[in-house]
Amino acid sequence: MTRRRTLRPEEEELWQSVARTARPMHPRSKAAQNRVEGAVHPHPLAPEAKPAETEIPKAWLEPFRLGQKARVARGHDLAPSLGDALRAAPVQMDAKQHGRMIRGKLAPEARIDLHGMTLAEAHPELIRFVLNAQAAGLRLVLVITGKGKRAEDWGPIPQRMGALRHQVPQWLRMPPLGPVVLQVSEAHLKHGGAGAYYVYLRRR
Repeated sequence: MTRRRTLRPEEEELWQSVARTARPMHPRSKAAQNRVEGAVHPHPLAPEAKPAETEIPKAWLEPFRLGQKARVARGHDLAPSLGDALRAAPVQMDAKQHGRMIRGKLAPEARIDLHGMTLAEAHPELIRFVLNAQAAGLRLVLVITGKGKRAEDWGPIPQRMGALRHQVPQWLRMPPLGPVVLQVSEAHLKHGGAGAYYVYLRRR
């Protein structure tokens, strides 16, 4: 490994004359160039250069007092639950009747229990029941799905608990039941709560 030697005064003068005529391939800003020249050839009487301050994002500089509670980071927005989604849906039926229905004050005129059926078995049964109920002039019926049980899930994508409970509101919005159904709401606790739905039918 070769040792670097100190330039003699005449060599230093020659180097400075050559360096002044050289043009950089990648020009730096004036401030950066001054920092580099000061670091390579500092003047003996020049004050010591202060290191450049690194700009820190403002989010890191929020004031914090001893004993102050840490701010909880906002998590990801998740899809609303079935009950929340149904409660947020616009009211299509009479508002007074709707209020009585969700408080459990209206007694369902008929009910069907789909609990324990597969999706393939439950769909035609639901269609038959709702169409027959409308044909008979009924307005409020109860569809019982159950809350579902959490089964072993070995797949990479987590499965929803209660497939039938999640699917029934979709079926009630699709043909042939969509034109027949006026309102769908989660049942009151006295009629099954989250494991059942009120289905309010249109008049024939």
